[in-house]
Amino acid sequence: MKNNDTLRGLSKRLVADGLMEETAAHEALAECESEKTNFVHYLTHHNILPANIIASVAANEFGTPLYDLDAHNMQLCPKEVVEKKLVRKHQVLPLYKRGNRLFLAQSDPTNHLAVSEVRFQTGLSIEALLVEHDKLQAALAIFLDLQDEDIGDALGTMDDVHLDDLDIASGDEEDTGPTNFSDADDAPIVRFINKLMLDGIKQGCSDIHFEPYEKTYRIRFRTDGILREVTKPPSNLAPRLAARLKVMSQLDISERRVPQDGRIKLRLSKNRAIDFRVNTLPTQFGEKIVLRILDPTSAQVGVENLGFEEDQKKAYLDTLQKPQGMILVTGPTGSGKTVSLYTGLNILNTVERNISTAEDPVEINMPGVNQVQINYKVKLTFPEALRAFLRQDPDVIMVGEIRDLETAEISIKAAQTGHLVLSTLHTNSAPETLTRLLNMGVPAFNVATTVNLIIAQRLARRLCPHCRKPAEDIPQNILIEEGFDNIGKPMEEVTLFHPVGCSKCTQGYKGRIGLYEVLEVTPLISRIIMEGGNSIDIEEQAIKEGFRTLRQSALRRAAEGIISLEEANRVTKD
Repeated sequence: MKNNDTLRGLSKRLVADGLMEETAAHEALAECESEKTNFVHYLTHHNILPANIIASVAANEFGTPLYDLDAHNMQLCPKEVVEKKLVRKHQVLPLYKRGNRLFLAQSDPTNHLAVSEVRFQTGLSIEALLVEHDKLQAALAIFLDLQDEDIGDALGTMDDVHLDDLDIASGDEEDTGPTNFSDADDAPIVRFINKLMLDGIKQGCSDIHFEPYEKTYRIRFRTDGILREVTKPPSNLAPRLAARLKVMSQLDISERRVPQDGRIKLRLSKNRAIDFRVNTLPTQFGEKIVLRILDPTSAQVGVENLGFEEDQKKAYLDTLQKPQGMILVTGPTGSGKTVSLYTGLNILNTVERNISTAEDPVEINMPGVNQVQINYKVKLTFPEALRAFLRQDPDVIMVGEIRDLETAEISIKAAQTGHLVLSTLHTNSAPETLTRLLNMGVPAFNVATTVNLIIAQRLARRLCPHCRKPAEDIPQNILIEEGFDNIGKPMEEVTLFHPVGCSKCTQGYKGRIGLYEVLEVTPLISRIIMEGGNSIDIEEQAIKEGFRTLRQSALRRAAEGIISLEEANRVTKD
């Protein structure tokens, strides 16, 4: 272990106050040096310590006044005094000017170079004030008006990172090594897009939206199912951003009138690569482009981490071990159906089984599984792929989605002839899935004797365990009105929590959890199907047999403090 005497300033004070282990402090300083970033930014960015704690300790250590940026009127900031390149370079904010004195906000009190350069450039006396790092970042985003900047400055607001090691190739190419884009790789546009893609992966977002409008251009991340704006480059960059993304995904850059689909492979290291599914859409003021992040590790989360309750998990695992029949997963787009199916396939993926999938598109590559990309241009449709599968001695078949009667009939035929079939449908609940198949034209006998299990699901944002707070004094009549008297738990065991928000989460939420209703097709439910019963009849019988609706599952998770009541209502309330 290194001697504590080698620590200086803020790091030494944090260790002395018991806020950091000495080893952790040395490791953080070493990482700062390798990442070429300052100590405060590193601690905050990696959620090692809250920004307010760091600022408080730094203020005491260096005797620098601590200033609350929340109380500052951004309109008072002098916009022409400090060159914006210095503001960006040193991450400092001019607060206000009093005569020959300029009050400068910074989160790192050891950055004496910033004060010196600002003093030299302005010719003013500098009064440095200490602020919390996260608040400073938010204030700088407001202060730096990107709309009036040239391309280099506008894109330079994003933190610089080491992007040289990234290997970017079209997802349709063979992975034979780095793809070179000549000297253009050093251009601001290229580095900007690479940084956005890397940030999207680090922040766990599922989609990146590039959206052109008449006078503005915005880029949004979808994180935990919620879209949020991350930056607004100048609108005149829209064609160049679109062209770069289309080059990366090997699309036709001259075609701007019709939608196009492509893929990008981003190799982060020798052992990890992330695929991006790219879609372009012509809009009134340019092409909107959406990148869907396809992380192969999402297929290996493990069934225990999906969010099933114990009886639901057991029903899924037991059905997966049956030699034949059909498992259907249903829910709206973005509800996690693909991950649930891939998790099941991952369990079944052994040397003894022949597994084939037909998908549109293939989202996650799985070694050991024969995955077929549907291609309507060459008439490789779901039915054609399924017919081919049945001639190749399959054990397990996965159909990306049952969209029509022909696909449904072939899938059911496969399930009736000794194969386990997994697929998805778009319905709102598990009981409605059975009537949806009947409405498609599938005979009731085939539905009743083939479908083994139906899983309907939604994704809800988890409450951050670090900052959630108990919801106090909720009247019991409100709890009953919400349905907490019908979730299989005593009312006195219901403890609700509200989101707060801290440095470790996003607005009080961190990550997502699945909410499920799992319907086993029992003999009594099969009888209802063959007698022409509707989804209401099926649900009533299922509830008698212990079935829980999505609403009940959501309320149970809220009662356990895993999600908030607001989130339960957002996802499941009728």
